Amino acid sequence: MDTNNLFRLDGRVALVTGGSRGIGKMIAAGFVAQGARVYVSSRKAEACAETAAALGPNCIALPQDVSTVDGCRALAAALAEREERLDILVNNAGAAWGVPFEEFPESGWDKVMDLNVKSPFFLTQSLHALLKAGAAHHGPAKVINITSIDGLRLNPWETYSYHASKSALIYLTKRLAARLVRDGINVTSIAPGAFASEMNRAARDHGDAVARAIPARRIGNDEDMAGTAIYLASRAGDYVVGETIAVDGGLVHAALGSSIDG
Repeated sequence: MDTNNLFRLDGRVALVTGGSRGIGKMIAAGFVAQGARVYVSSRKAEACAETAAALGPNCIALPQDVSTVDGCRALAAALAEREERLDILVNNAGAAWGVPFEEFPESGWDKVMDLNVKSPFFLTQSLHALLKAGAAHHGPAKVINITSIDGLRLNPWETYSYHASKSALIYLTKRLAARLVRDGINVTSIAPGAFASEMNRAARDHGDAVARAIPARRIGNDEDMAGTAIYLASRAGDYVVGETIAVDGGLVHAALGSSIDG
């Protein structure tokens, strides 16, 4: 048994949507550190370029808005112009919307459901051929969906479409895994808890207060997120299919009556 390279990603090609900041940037940095060539994508070209510059020559900016099917297909086409295969896809781009029930708008429903559920499906579909090529080259190709602990349990806020979308993506992960495993593509998901990000401003701006509700007594850090993603993306995770891993300091499985936004 050789475990020396279990977590290395040397020679792998990865694409991380929403990769210019927050959890996406944490994952991209981890992949680069393990030897992968990583494309970071978001709708903001300048932010992608800044992240690519910060992470070094093995990180490439590939900006694109994936909130529509046409955008997903455009990103896949742009990657296909640069690469013959894709080994790792991280579907991280997402949105949230919190409004009281009586006022919750259709726009807040559609935007969140489209970006959080529809886009991961159609981007994966658009990249299917490149992912199959990756599977033929290295063993299983990997699709990692970034879900949320809010798909596993309720938070105290009125984020109706966000809750629904993350629960849907967890089950979409299982459905995609059942189909794509026959093509040598493993689909899994990571359900983050409290990590400092633009989406989770409570953890970003009030980390110490948030940490009091978490069994581990702290919010998540870059290494927590990168480590889980590296595990699933690398040889170490080759036998994991359809699973969702909660990375939350015990909030879902070890908390007693606590809730905090993920």
